[in-house]
Amino acid sequence: MYKLSVAANEVKLSPLEFLQRHISAASRSYLRQLLKRGKILAGDGVLTESTVLSAGMEIQLPHSGRIREFLEGCKGECCTDPVVILYESREILIVDKPAGVAIHAGVGHEQYNLTTQVEAMLAQRGSHFSCSPVHRLDVGTSGPVLFGKGKKGCSELGKIFMQHEVEKNYLALVQGRLPGSGMLCSPVEAKGKKREATTAFKALQRSDEMSLIELTLYSGRQHQIRRQLSDIGHPLFGDRRYGGQLPPTLERMFLHCCRLAFVDPFSGVMVEIESPLPGSLKSFLPKDW
Repeated sequence: MYKLSVAANEVKLSPLEFLQRHISAASRSYLRQLLKRGKILAGDGVLTESTVLSAGMEIQLPHSGRIREFLEGCKGECCTDPVVILYESREILIVDKPAGVAIHAGVGHEQYNLTTQVEAMLAQRGSHFSCSPVHRLDVGTSGPVLFGKGKKGCSELGKIFMQHEVEKNYLALVQGRLPGSGMLCSPVEAKGKKREATTAFKALQRSDEMSLIELTLYSGRQHQIRRQLSDIGHPLFGDRRYGGQLPPTLERMFLHCCRLAFVDPFSGVMVEIESPLPGSLKSFLPKDW
């Protein structure tokens, strides 16, 4: 069977919405039929349209030729780099995600994704607990990803994300000259509805052609940073989906999560994780920056 894992920011989705997010090539009616026929499992039971999702819940898809076509229609990325651990405790694991690696299995990422890499690493260590991511980064974004160990780890860490108790900072290079600092407050479409999104930014370096900025997220909408910057006429370099230029010397979208900070819900200790700007992005910046 093919397996998916529910992230903390997906617990409010309906099962059908969750499946549409992960199997975007399949039609809504086809996925609904799978649910009605009891072909999809959730934990120890059957996933239905009324099932309430929970963080870390394992969803098992039927091993059919059609599902395989949907999930493996694109050749998966072969990423064999070792997992870089930034922080680990009994309940928490934080790893550094490279750009180009999906967090979960999905179309084009069935075999090679961050979750399977972490699972393989834990298996090599002889660990016998489940470990699931509690938030997401876009495939093209790099930076730290927080995993919860076991159901309790996923549940408690999921709560602090849902309650916006995790500080998230990003580094981005945008086209044009931005002001020294500011707030981006605008509705962003999420789950078919417009929802308010708030992002603060501070310019670190600027020229007429580009601005290197640090961003702080106060909400967690899908593609929030990318959409808001594009909407004000300053798209990310490399973000062609939202109107950004991809110069020949830039290999990827210029967006990196550089910091996660939160109070460990188990120990009460403040955890602050920093991830330096990857060399592939640093080399694109002007030398005097």
